[in-house]
Amino acid sequence: MTELKKKIPEQESGAGSASGSDSSGPEPILKVSGLVKHFPITKGVLKRKVGAVQAVDGLSFDVRPGETLGVVGESGCGKSTMGRLITRLLEPTGGKVEFEGRDITHLSAGALRPMRRDIQMIFQDPYGSLNPRHTIGGIVSTPFKLQGIEPEGGVKKEVQRLLELVGLSPEHYNRYPHEFSGGQRQRIGIARALALNPKLVVADEPVSALDVSIQAQVVNLLDDLQDELGLTYVIIAHDLSVIRHVSDRIAVMYLGKIVELADRTSLYESPMHPYTKALLSAVPVPDPSRRGGKSDRILLKGDVPSPISPPSGCRFHTRCWKATEVCKTTEPPLIQLAPGHQAACHHPENAPDQRPKDTVSVAARETVELAAQTPDEAPGDAPATGDAAAEAPAEDAKSTGKE
Repeated sequence: MTELKKKIPEQESGAGSASGSDSSGPEPILKVSGLVKHFPITKGVLKRKVGAVQAVDGLSFDVRPGETLGVVGESGCGKSTMGRLITRLLEPTGGKVEFEGRDITHLSAGALRPMRRDIQMIFQDPYGSLNPRHTIGGIVSTPFKLQGIEPEGGVKKEVQRLLELVGLSPEHYNRYPHEFSGGQRQRIGIARALALNPKLVVADEPVSALDVSIQAQVVNLLDDLQDELGLTYVIIAHDLSVIRHVSDRIAVMYLGKIVELADRTSLYESPMHPYTKALLSAVPVPDPSRRGGKSDRILLKGDVPSPISPPSGCRFHTRCWKATEVCKTTEPPLIQLAPGHQAACHHPENAPDQRPKDTVSVAARETVELAAQTPDEAPGDAPATGDAAAEAPAEDAKSTGKE
């Protein structure tokens, strides 16, 4: 199995600014302010609006040239919607998206066409994102046709160069998608995204649909392409180990909001939001010396609240073991609690308590169970792995500790 290459960011400490507060660094290539996306719920023949799914509800962050921002969170927290909003595949309900200083929030399709050269997306499903009726050459050459660009040496030569760049043979030009494995199809998707030399690439869980044995190969390919082409990445994933290897900074999302944003070293060594701590506690440690020992895994009880009617105050308070009355009524702002480390919590971990006078409610304590389990216990009683805890604990009663 291929090992993941260790990413060594050039500016790990200086990249911690979320809103451009680090004036010494380069100007952000992407700046998002108060981004909102609500999907209306309609009823009846007249399509009367009766509610809305609050998929993304007030995101603010920026991405600097050459860096990789990782985005993690549970299934349904709005990660993929956020990716489609910043690439303008979806129309935002509110907020602002700026690319290289230009407001692209509500540009028309015609005005967006030139911008598409600089912002591209790699989709999650390598099977569904390729047209089975088209050859690989036709698929990868589509961006050139849409933009009216004639590469030097011709389209076919450029497509074959791109295929070789992502580790495929130029001879695959006339083959069809069904003739390739999942990993090879994802490489084709990467080649298509890189056809127009983009500056920003949004990768929506690029390895989650692939076999574990080839995930590291695709991750290493993305890392090598970033070094070679000077790309900027926003990588959406649920695998915390993958995010740790590829990201300079990491944003943790919960129910449509960013609850923590920090460089990867700070986030993994000193998480501040209780939700982040719960996610990290679920990552398995393959250390034989710890076999039979106690663990500090945190099992969150209860389902993720519905984005149709999210809880008041802090959205995590229904599952948080530190929640107080203020958490139920007042939404905590995303503020900097340490250099380059932001969290939205009234009672953060590894940081001064923002509301020290509030006492922990007894009801909130009963929403979480601190598990001290050994590997010899029944599989059904075991806590969720890092994959399951970050991606789908809401539906699986065993992975959430719900009985």
